[in-house]
Amino acid sequence: MTQSPPPTGDTPLVRLTVDRAIATITLDSPRNRNALSARLRSELSKALADAVADDDVRGVVLTGTGPVFCAGADLKEVGAALRGEPVEPAPELPEIFEQIMAAPTPVVAVLNGAARAGGIGLVAAADIALAPESATFAFTEVRIGVVPAIISVPVSARMHSRQLSRYYLTGESFDASAAADAGLITQAVPDSGMENAVDAVLRGLRGAAPRALYRTKELLGELGSGALAAPDRRADAFTRMGELSAEFFAGEDAAEGRASFFEKRPPRWAR
Repeated sequence: MTQSPPPTGDTPLVRLTVDRAIATITLDSPRNRNALSARLRSELSKALADAVADDDVRGVVLTGTGPVFCAGADLKEVGAALRGEPVEPAPELPEIFEQIMAAPTPVVAVLNGAARAGGIGLVAAADIALAPESATFAFTEVRIGVVPAIISVPVSARMHSRQLSRYYLTGESFDASAAADAGLITQAVPDSGMENAVDAVLRGLRGAAPRALYRTKELLGELGSGALAAPDRRADAFTRMGELSAEFFAGEDAAEGRASFFEKRPPRWAR
């Protein structure tokens, strides 16, 4: 979390670009460490909606500018709201986390630096998260007298319980390797290797059949809930998964996938 001066001018705080089926959303408010101000949340929510609505987009990259990915809540705005001062209306964090988690399109968090508090919620909400080894993380809420409540929804779905207890209760900083061990991020990458690591992930998304990709993200949500493996539901789960498998194997995309394999060429959907 950080305090910040109010935004000035009309310069966007979030940028959206699309290249070869990948939408890149960049938090661009380095002067306040990409804090989650009302204006930044509004622009981020719109960028997410625009990216997901684009039929050509196969994946979304969420990143930032400057030395910090996202410092969390804008404490100056929080204080103003508590004093009854007017604050620009904007989507709250639960809505933004839900946009990321429920998006049919995979979201890849590509950290450019440190993440704190609510910024870690963005990382946890993403489907894949890559961070440079130099990046650090901290749940600083307890050190300023508050509770990491809202971010617990996405974070608790990622982190192992022992590490979650330690870092929630102490507020201590931990590095990217520890974040990977805890399940918070997918991979801690040597700083010099971030570009190659990101390219490897995006090549996978660009090479995936869109319908299969979106349904697989939906399937991952079911797996995360534990519903498929529940003992009293396994028989039904096997039946449903068998029907899903048969549906896709019989589809046009699977036929194209087999043809491209045997003909040693990229499938028609590759970007």
